[in-house]
Amino acid sequence: MSNPVNRFYAKRKKKRRWSEHGQAGPVTYVVPNLFTTGNLFAGFYGIVSAINGHYDRAAIAILVSCVFDILDGKIARLTKATSRFGVEYDSLADLVAFGVGPGLLMYLWALKPFGRLGWLAGFLLVACGALRLARFNVQSGTGSKKYFTGLPIPGAACMVATTVLCLLKIKGPDFSPVHIVFLLETYILGFLMVSSIPFDSFKELEVIKERPLPVLFVLVLLVTVVAAQPSVMLFIVFSLYVLSGPVRYVYRRVKKTRTAENGSSMHELPKENGSSAC
Repeated sequence: MSNPVNRFYAKRKKKRRWSEHGQAGPVTYVVPNLFTTGNLFAGFYGIVSAINGHYDRAAIAILVSCVFDILDGKIARLTKATSRFGVEYDSLADLVAFGVGPGLLMYLWALKPFGRLGWLAGFLLVACGALRLARFNVQSGTGSKKYFTGLPIPGAACMVATTVLCLLKIKGPDFSPVHIVFLLETYILGFLMVSSIPFDSFKELEVIKERPLPVLFVLVLLVTVVAAQPSVMLFIVFSLYVLSGPVRYVYRRVKKTRTAENGSSMHELPKENGSSAC
C-alpha cells in the first residue's frame, strides 16, 4: 500500500501541474456551479411562491435567477472553468427557473380561468423553453456570437416576470388579470423561443470598445431611470427587447425584397432599351 503522505504530495503536485499549464483546478469548477445552484434555488423558490399565491415574490425570484444565470457564465469564462458538466447543469437549472417557474406563474396568475387553453399555454411555454435550450446546446460554438437564434429563454421568463410586477404595481394586488392578452402573450413568447428570428446577444458590442465613456454614461442613466420605477421600467426594457427581434427581422426581409426588386429592374432596363431601338 502507498504511504498517505506520498498520496498527499502527489495530489499537490498534480494541482501544481494544472496551474502551470493554465488549467483550472477542481475548486475553480465549483464556483460557477455554486451560482448555477443559486439560479436553481431561486427558480424553485419562485415556483413555491407562485403556488402559495405570492406572485410578486415569484416574479422577483425569476429576475434573481436571471442575475445568477449571467454570473455563472461570466465567472466560468473568466476563471477558464467551463466544462461539459457545467453546461448541462446550467441547462437543467434554466429549465426549472425560466421554463417551469414562468409557465406555472402565468398559469396561476392569469390563465387558470381559461381552463384547458390556459394550462396548455403554460405547458407550451415550458416545452418551447426546453426546445430552445436543447437547440442552443447543439448549436453552441457554431453560430454568430452577436445574435441568438430565437428569443433566449431568460428573456421570455423576464418578460413574464416584469408583466406581473408592472401590473401589480399599477393596478394593485386586487387586480384580476383574466384577459385574452395574457393568453396570447404566452403563446407568442413560446413561438419566439423556437423561431429562427435573431435577437441581440450583447456579447460583442463594438460601440463599447470605441466609445467607453458615452456608453458608461448611458448605462448609468439607464440604471438611474430603472431604479426610479423598477417594475414599470423593467417591463418597458424587456418589452423593447422582445419586440426588437421581430421588428428587425421584418425590416431586413422588406429591405432584402426591395433590393432584389431593384436589382431585377436594373437588369431588365437594357433589354427594354434595346428592343425599342430596334
